[in-house]
Amino acid sequence: MELIETHAHLDYPDFEADLETVISRAAEAGVTRIISIGTGLESSRRAVALSERFPNVYAAVGIHPTNVAEEGLGFLPALRELALHPKVVAIGETGIDYHHIPEELQPSKLASVDAAMLAQSGGDQERLIAEGAWKAAQADAFRMQLDLALELGFNVVIHQRSSWEDTIEVLRDYTGKVRGVFHCFGGTPEEAAEVASLGHLVSFTGIITFKNAEQVRLTAAALPADGYMVETDCPYLAPVPHRGKRAEPAHTRLVAEKIAEVRGISLEEVAAATTATAQAFFRFSR
Repeated sequence: MELIETHAHLDYPDFEADLETVISRAAEAGVTRIISIGTGLESSRRAVALSERFPNVYAAVGIHPTNVAEEGLGFLPALRELALHPKVVAIGETGIDYHHIPEELQPSKLASVDAAMLAQSGGDQERLIAEGAWKAAQADAFRMQLDLALELGFNVVIHQRSSWEDTIEVLRDYTGKVRGVFHCFGGTPEEAAEVASLGHLVSFTGIITFKNAEQVRLTAAALPADGYMVETDCPYLAPVPHRGKRAEPAHTRLVAEKIAEVRGISLEEVAAATTATAQAFFRFSR
């Protein structure tokens, strides 16, 4: 049996002390390949370095939407260079996130902001202008990364939170050109069907094991066999019985086991289907 952990953050400090042990535990659980996901330029560089260090680790490189303000919109040349590494298998994670609204938007870091306009405005108007610019910059960064994926022949790892309509609207322009996977999917069967209608995939985390996640289980049960993948988003969202602790790639097996349960099939069937889907979606060999 082979499982592919399609979304891990192995470069995070949570894994500094015992990374080799974590990767060994994953292999013991049947997780033969792990994709470490970049969330900014430095994170992406660390993901690439980890892929060089461990044969079964691969990298995705990208700018997470909540890091766009910090990175600015001049990231493309450096990201393109990173994407040319032979163990990079996707662009991302990228997308749009309106949930994590910063307490103090910093408009001077957002290329879309007219500084003179901000200087002349005040109060709510200034806040609304800054918030609009923050959203526009996320959309711009998303499009830039989709364009890079199209240029280099990659698919993309998508982060979407509280931004469904805007995310889908951006993706419509790339239908038939670039495919994406909506990672950590928590939407309804109808939303998953909309994703599929545009040619994209979803991926499930340990959330599927949570007591209050019946909607996620209904979605996982309704999808076609080739419509989803498995992940952990570690170190976050550890599945039951590890909830509240650090998640790690070995927990991909627990995610797959729960999917097998809700679909009424064997773990081996889930593993075979999701591995085939991941192999087709990610560029493991070039």
